[in-house]
Amino acid sequence: MTKRNSLTRYSLIMRKLQRCPSTFQEIYDYLERESELQEENLTISKRTFQRDIEDIAMLYNIEIEYDFSEKVYRIVSQDIPVQQERIIEAFDTMNALRMSDKISEYIQFEPRKTQGTEHLWGILHAIKNRRILHITYKKYWDNEFSERKLHPYAIREYRFRWYLVAKDERDNEIKTFGLDRIQSLEITPQKFPYPKDFSLEEYFKYAYGIIRPNDEKPEEVVLSFNAIQGKYIKSQPMHHSQKIIKDTAEELQISMLVFPSYDLIMDILSHGENITVLKPKSLQKELDDIYRRKLNL
Repeated sequence: MTKRNSLTRYSLIMRKLQRCPSTFQEIYDYLERESELQEENLTISKRTFQRDIEDIAMLYNIEIEYDFSEKVYRIVSQDIPVQQERIIEAFDTMNALRMSDKISEYIQFEPRKTQGTEHLWGILHAIKNRRILHITYKKYWDNEFSERKLHPYAIREYRFRWYLVAKDERDNEIKTFGLDRIQSLEITPQKFPYPKDFSLEEYFKYAYGIIRPNDEKPEEVVLSFNAIQGKYIKSQPMHHSQKIIKDTAEELQISMLVFPSYDLIMDILSHGENITVLKPKSLQKELDDIYRRKLNL
Protein backbone atom coordinates (compact mmCIF):
# COMPACT_ATOMS: atom_id res chain seq x y z
CA MET A 1 0.00 0.00 0.00
CA THR A 2 1.54 3.28 -1.10
CA LYS A 3 1.89 6.42 1.02
CA ARG A 4 -0.30 8.27 -1.50
CA ASN A 5 -2.96 5.60 -1.06
CA SER A 6 -2.85 6.07 2.72
CA LEU A 7 -3.06 9.88 2.50
CA THR A 8 -6.02 9.63 0.15
CA ARG A 9 -7.75 7.34 2.63
CA TYR A 10 -7.06 9.70 5.56
CA SER A 11 -8.62 12.56 3.61
CA LEU A 12 -11.72 10.51 2.77
CA ILE A 13 -12.17 9.30 6.35
CA MET A 14 -12.00 12.87 7.66
CA ARG A 15 -14.43 14.11 5.02
CA LYS A 16 -16.87 11.32 5.88
CA LEU A 17 -16.75 12.02 9.62
CA GLN A 18 -16.99 15.78 9.09
CA ARG A 19 -20.37 15.22 7.46
CA CYS A 20 -21.69 12.91 10.18
CA PRO A 21 -20.55 10.32 12.78
CA SER A 22 -20.40 6.88 11.16
CA THR A 23 -20.04 3.22 11.96
CA PHE A 24 -17.03 1.32 10.70
CA GLN A 25 -19.26 -0.42 8.13
CA GLU A 26 -20.49 2.94 6.80
CA ILE A 27 -16.90 4.15 6.51
CA TYR A 28 -15.91 0.89 4.79
CA ASP A 29 -18.79 1.18 2.30
CA TYR A 30 -17.82 4.79 1.58
CA LEU A 31 -14.19 3.82 0.92
CA GLU A 32 -15.38 1.00 -1.31
CA ARG A 33 -17.39 3.43 -3.46
CA GLU A 34 -14.43 5.81 -3.63
CA SER A 35 -12.17 2.91 -4.64
CA GLU A 36 -14.28 2.38 -7.74
CA LEU A 37 -14.29 6.11 -8.52
CA GLN A 38 -10.54 6.59 -8.02
CA GLU A 39 -9.59 3.23 -9.53
CA GLU A 40 -7.49 2.07 -6.59
CA ASN A 41 -8.16 -0.07 -3.55
CA LEU A 42 -8.91 2.13 -0.54
CA THR A 43 -10.76 -0.44 1.58
CA ILE A 44 -9.18 -1.50 4.87
CA SER A 45 -9.56 -3.83 7.80
CA LYS A 46 -10.70 -2.63 11.20
CA ARG A 47 -7.15 -3.04 12.49
CA THR A 48 -5.76 -0.82 9.72
CA PHE A 49 -8.54 1.70 10.42
CA GLN A 50 -7.34 1.97 14.04
CA ARG A 51 -3.83 2.74 12.76
CA ASP A 52 -5.33 5.33 10.41
CA ILE A 53 -6.97 7.06 13.37
CA GLU A 54 -3.57 7.31 15.10
CA ASP A 55 -1.91 8.60 11.90
CA ILE A 56 -4.63 11.24 11.39
CA ALA A 57 -4.14 12.47 14.96
CA MET A 58 -0.37 12.69 14.45
CA LEU A 59 -0.39 14.25 10.95
CA TYR A 60 -3.40 16.55 11.15
CA ASN A 61 -3.93 16.96 14.91
CA ILE A 62 -7.53 15.78 14.43
CA GLU A 63 -8.81 13.38 17.09
CA ILE A 64 -11.29 10.66 16.16
CA GLU A 65 -13.04 8.77 18.96
CA TYR A 66 -15.45 5.84 19.21
CA ASP A 67 -18.83 6.58 20.80
CA PHE A 68 -19.78 3.36 22.59
CA SER A 69 -23.35 4.48 23.29
CA GLU A 70 -24.17 5.16 19.63
CA LYS A 71 -21.55 2.76 18.22
CA VAL A 72 -20.15 5.33 15.80
CA TYR A 73 -16.84 7.10 15.17
CA ARG A 74 -16.80 10.87 15.37
CA ILE A 75 -14.33 13.77 15.18
CA VAL A 76 -13.86 15.07 18.73
CA SER A 77 -14.09 18.72 17.66
CA GLN A 78 -15.75 19.86 14.42
CA ASP A 79 -13.84 23.16 14.64
CA ILE A 80 -10.93 21.95 12.52
CA PRO A 81 -8.18 24.60 12.31
CA VAL A 82 -7.94 26.33 8.95
CA GLN A 83 -4.43 24.91 8.39
CA GLN A 84 -5.76 21.35 8.61
CA GLU A 85 -8.72 22.23 6.38
CA ARG A 86 -6.35 23.56 3.73
CA ILE A 87 -4.18 20.42 3.90
CA ILE A 88 -7.27 18.28 3.31
CA GLU A 89 -8.43 20.62 0.54
CA ALA A 90 -5.03 20.52 -1.14
CA PHE A 91 -5.03 16.72 -1.11
CA ASP A 92 -8.55 16.63 -2.55
CA THR A 93 -7.38 18.92 -5.35
CA MET A 94 -4.29 16.81 -5.96
CA ASN A 95 -6.46 13.72 -6.36
CA ALA A 96 -8.69 15.54 -8.83
CA LEU A 97 -5.65 16.67 -10.82
CA ARG A 98 -4.30 13.14 -10.84
CA MET A 99 -7.60 11.86 -12.25
CA SER A 100 -8.05 14.66 -14.78
CA ASP A 101 -6.38 12.76 -17.61
CA LYS A 102 -8.93 9.98 -17.16
CA ILE A 103 -12.00 12.25 -17.07
CA SER A 104 -10.70 15.31 -18.92
CA GLU A 105 -14.01 15.66 -20.78
CA TYR A 106 -15.83 16.24 -17.49
CA ILE A 107 -13.53 18.48 -15.46
CA GLN A 108 -12.06 21.87 -16.24
CA PHE A 109 -9.50 23.67 -14.09
CA GLU A 110 -8.99 27.39 -14.29
CA PRO A 111 -5.62 28.02 -15.96
CA ARG A 112 -3.34 30.13 -13.81
CA LYS A 113 0.31 30.91 -13.40
CA THR A 114 2.46 30.16 -10.36
CA GLN A 115 1.49 32.15 -7.28
CA GLY A 116 5.02 32.39 -5.91
CA THR A 117 4.62 29.36 -3.67
CA GLU A 118 8.21 28.35 -4.45
CA HIS A 119 9.25 31.13 -2.06
CA LEU A 120 7.09 29.94 0.87
CA TRP A 121 9.64 27.65 2.50
CA GLY A 122 12.49 30.19 2.30
CA ILE A 123 10.36 33.02 3.70
CA LEU A 124 9.05 30.89 6.57
CA HIS A 125 12.62 29.84 7.36
CA ALA A 126 13.67 33.50 7.45
CA ILE A 127 10.73 34.43 9.71
CA LYS A 128 11.46 31.61 12.13
CA ASN A 129 15.19 32.36 12.27
CA ARG A 130 14.80 36.18 12.17
CA ARG A 131 16.91 36.56 9.00
CA ILE A 132 16.78 39.63 6.77
CA LEU A 133 15.60 38.95 3.23
CA HIS A 134 17.06 40.54 0.13
CA ILE A 135 14.56 40.41 -2.72
CA THR A 136 14.24 41.66 -6.28
CA TYR A 137 10.69 42.88 -6.68
CA LYS A 138 8.51 44.25 -9.47
CA LYS A 139 5.14 45.88 -8.84
CA TYR A 140 2.36 45.38 -11.36
CA TRP A 141 2.33 49.07 -12.27
CA ASP A 142 6.13 49.48 -12.48
CA ASN A 143 8.38 48.65 -15.40
CA GLU A 144 11.54 48.53 -13.29
CA PHE A 145 12.74 45.98 -10.74
CA SER A 146 13.64 47.21 -7.27
CA GLU A 147 15.98 45.78 -4.67
CA ARG A 148 14.53 45.50 -1.16
CA LYS A 149 15.92 44.51 2.25
CA LEU A 150 13.07 43.24 4.37
CA HIS A 151 12.39 42.11 7.92
CA PRO A 152 9.86 39.31 7.29
CA TYR A 153 7.06 39.13 9.87
CA ALA A 154 4.41 36.85 8.40
CA ILE A 155 2.72 35.41 5.31
CA ARG A 156 -0.90 36.06 4.42
CA GLU A 157 -3.20 34.60 1.77
CA TYR A 158 -5.85 36.66 0.00
CA ARG A 159 -7.95 35.53 -2.94
CA PHE A 160 -5.70 32.67 -4.00
CA ARG A 161 -2.55 34.79 -3.81
CA TRP A 162 0.17 34.78 -1.17
CA TYR A 163 1.70 37.92 0.35
CA LEU A 164 4.73 38.59 2.51
CA VAL A 165 4.16 41.02 5.38
CA ALA A 166 7.49 42.68 6.14
CA LYS A 167 9.17 45.88 7.28
CA ASP A 168 10.95 47.61 4.40
CA GLU A 169 14.35 49.01 5.43
CA ARG A 170 13.88 51.83 2.88
CA ASP A 171 11.39 53.68 5.10
CA ASN A 172 10.85 51.34 8.07
CA GLU A 173 7.19 50.89 7.03
CA ILE A 174 5.35 47.56 7.24
CA LYS A 175 4.19 46.57 3.75
CA THR A 176 2.82 43.62 1.81
CA PHE A 177 4.66 42.05 -1.12
CA GLY A 178 3.02 39.63 -3.56
CA LEU A 179 5.02 36.41 -3.69
CA ASP A 180 4.30 36.10 -7.42
CA ARG A 181 6.06 39.47 -7.97
CA ILE A 182 9.29 38.36 -6.28
CA GLN A 183 11.87 37.69 -8.99
CA SER A 184 14.66 36.50 -6.69
CA LEU A 185 14.99 35.89 -2.97
CA GLU A 186 18.09 35.61 -0.80
CA ILE A 187 18.12 34.73 2.90
CA THR A 188 20.96 36.81 4.33
CA PRO A 189 23.01 35.91 7.45
CA GLN A 190 21.94 39.24 9.01
CA LYS A 191 19.42 39.03 11.83
CA PHE A 192 16.65 41.44 12.82
CA PRO A 193 14.68 41.89 16.06
CA TYR A 194 11.12 40.64 15.69
CA PRO A 195 8.76 43.21 17.28
CA LYS A 196 7.21 41.83 20.45
CA ASP A 197 4.00 43.79 19.93
CA PHE A 198 3.35 42.64 16.34
CA SER A 199 0.27 40.49 15.81
CA LEU A 200 -0.78 39.48 12.30
CA GLU A 201 -4.40 39.16 13.40
CA GLU A 202 -4.41 42.62 14.99
CA TYR A 203 -2.52 44.19 12.09
CA PHE A 204 -5.17 43.08 9.57
CA LYS A 205 -8.14 43.30 11.95
CA TYR A 206 -9.75 46.21 10.10
CA ALA A 207 -8.16 45.62 6.70
CA TYR A 208 -10.39 44.80 3.77
CA GLY A 209 -8.26 42.64 1.55
CA ILE A 210 -4.50 42.94 1.55
CA ILE A 211 -4.22 46.74 1.84
CA ARG A 212 -3.74 48.04 5.37
CA PRO A 213 -3.12 51.83 5.62
CA ASN A 214 -0.62 52.76 8.33
CA ASP A 215 -2.01 56.23 9.06
CA GLU A 216 -5.80 55.87 8.82
CA LYS A 217 -8.56 54.84 11.21
CA PRO A 218 -11.20 52.22 10.41
CA GLU A 219 -14.70 53.45 9.58
CA GLU A 220 -18.16 51.95 9.85
CA VAL A 221 -19.32 50.95 6.38
CA VAL A 222 -23.04 50.26 5.95
CA LEU A 223 -24.23 48.53 2.78
CA SER A 224 -27.66 47.59 1.47
CA PHE A 225 -28.31 44.64 -0.87
CA ASN A 226 -31.40 43.43 -2.63
CA ALA A 227 -32.90 40.21 -1.29
CA ILE A 228 -31.28 37.83 -3.80
CA GLN A 229 -27.76 39.27 -3.45
CA GLY A 230 -28.28 39.42 0.30
CA LYS A 231 -28.48 35.63 0.45
CA TYR A 232 -24.97 35.36 -1.01
CA ILE A 233 -23.66 37.95 1.44
CA LYS A 234 -25.11 36.04 4.38
CA SER A 235 -23.65 32.74 3.18
CA GLN A 236 -20.23 34.26 2.45
CA PRO A 237 -19.63 37.38 4.59
CA MET A 238 -17.60 40.18 3.07
CA HIS A 239 -15.56 40.71 6.27
CA HIS A 240 -15.20 39.03 9.66
CA SER A 241 -16.66 42.16 11.35
CA GLN A 242 -19.84 41.92 9.25
CA LYS A 243 -23.06 42.38 11.24
CA ILE A 244 -26.61 42.20 9.97
CA ILE A 245 -28.59 45.39 10.66
CA LYS A 246 -31.72 44.62 8.68
CA ASP A 247 -32.93 41.44 7.01
CA THR A 248 -36.29 41.51 5.24
CA ALA A 249 -37.88 39.97 2.16
CA GLU A 250 -36.76 43.03 0.16
CA GLU A 251 -33.41 44.05 1.63
CA LEU A 252 -30.34 43.05 3.59
CA GLN A 253 -28.34 45.72 5.41
CA ILE A 254 -24.93 44.97 6.90
CA SER A 255 -22.28 46.97 8.71
CA MET A 256 -18.50 46.46 8.81
CA LEU A 257 -15.68 48.21 10.63
CA VAL A 258 -12.93 48.48 8.01
CA PHE A 259 -10.46 50.70 6.20
CA PRO A 260 -12.30 51.90 3.04
CA SER A 261 -9.58 50.54 0.76
CA TYR A 262 -9.20 49.98 -2.98
CA ASP A 263 -10.10 46.30 -2.47
CA LEU A 264 -13.39 47.29 -0.79
CA ILE A 265 -14.27 49.71 -3.60
CA MET A 266 -13.58 47.04 -6.24
CA ASP A 267 -15.80 44.60 -4.36
CA ILE A 268 -18.63 47.13 -4.12
CA LEU A 269 -18.38 47.92 -7.83
CA SER A 270 -18.55 44.20 -8.65
CA HIS A 271 -22.09 44.04 -7.20
CA GLY A 272 -23.36 46.62 -9.69
CA GLU A 273 -26.95 47.76 -9.16
CA ASN A 274 -27.53 45.17 -6.43
CA ILE A 275 -25.77 47.25 -3.77
CA THR A 276 -26.18 50.69 -2.19
CA VAL A 277 -23.64 52.39 0.07
CA LEU A 278 -25.42 53.99 3.05
CA LYS A 279 -22.34 55.01 5.05
CA PRO A 280 -19.87 56.73 5.12
CA LYS A 281 -20.45 59.83 3.01
CA SER A 282 -16.81 59.83 1.86
CA LEU A 283 -17.21 56.37 0.34
CA GLN A 284 -20.47 57.38 -1.33
CA LYS A 285 -18.71 60.37 -2.93
CA GLU A 286 -15.75 58.29 -4.10
CA LEU A 287 -18.04 55.78 -5.80
CA ASP A 288 -20.16 58.58 -7.26
CA ASP A 289 -17.01 60.07 -8.80
CA ILE A 290 -16.01 56.69 -10.24
CA TYR A 291 -19.42 56.20 -11.89
CA ARG A 292 -19.43 59.74 -13.30
CA ARG A 293 -15.96 59.29 -14.81
CA LYS A 294 -17.07 56.02 -16.30
CA LEU A 295 -20.18 57.60 -17.83
CA ASN A 296 -18.03 60.33 -19.36
CA LEU A 297 -16.10 57.67 -21.26
